Order: sequence, then C-alpha cells, then structure tokens
Amino acid sequence: MSRSFIFAGGLAGAAGVALSAASAHTGGHDIGIAASFLVMHAPALLAIGLFPRNRLLAAGGAILLVGLLLFCGDLAMRDFAGHRLFPMAAPIGGSALILGWLVVAASALSRQGSPGKVQRPAASTILLPLENQDQEQRQHERHDQV
Repeated sequence: MSRSFIFAGGLAGAAGVALSAASAHTGGHDIGIAASFLVMHAPALLAIGLFPRNRLLAAGGAILLVGLLLFCGDLAMRDFAGHRLFPMAAPIGGSALILGWLVVAASALSRQGSPGKVQRPAASTILLPLENQDQEQRQHERHDQV
C-alpha cells in the first residue's frame, strides 16, 4: 500500500470537483476538461495506492501523476492566467498519461517475487472485511433474538 498514491488520488478528486464548479460558474472550457481528467484519474490513483507493492504498477502510477499534473496544470493555466504552463506541456502530459496507462496494464503481466508467480493482492485483504461484516451481522442477529 502506498499512502502517497492514496493522497494524490484524494487531491485529484478534490481538485476535479473544485474545477468542475469553477467551470460551471466561469464557463471555462479548458478548466472543464482538466476537471474531468482529474476526477477520472483519482480512482485509478487510489486503487494503485491500495495494491501491494509492485514496482511496475507504482511506476505507472507515478507516470500517470506526472502526466496529470502537466496536462491539467497547463489547461488550468490557460483559463486562469491566460498563458500556458510551458510550450507543449499539455501534449507531453497527455502522452505521459497514455504511457502511464500502458505501464499499469503491463504491470498485470509482470512477474515479481518468485519466478512464474504474478503479484496479486492477498486474499485476506479482500475477504477479511467481508468476514468481519458477517461476524458483526451474526452478533446483531443473536442480540436481537435475546
């Protein structure tokens, strides 16, 4: 688990909602596009942060984050400041986003750890919350019967 990706996902989601509101009130086309990209990539960053350590997945997440900052930063600068972040910032950021998604996809095929074994989240991380809910449900049912 990587707290930095979870933090970045939370910030991307918050910034996306804030820019959506700004776009609705100011009518800024570029801000609306930046807001959409931030909101659609926030869950991906959160998911990357929740997976167990996988260097390729983390690299893909880092590339996505850099691409998101460049692409959305450039679009926001155009609407708010009237100029670009720097020449070619949005195309470089967009290309980084594409590359980041390809690296994330490749991470599903990578073999980390023992040879021939694909890194997957531990079953306990998926099943434990469900088991705890089942136990709590049974305790409430027993309490209701008494």
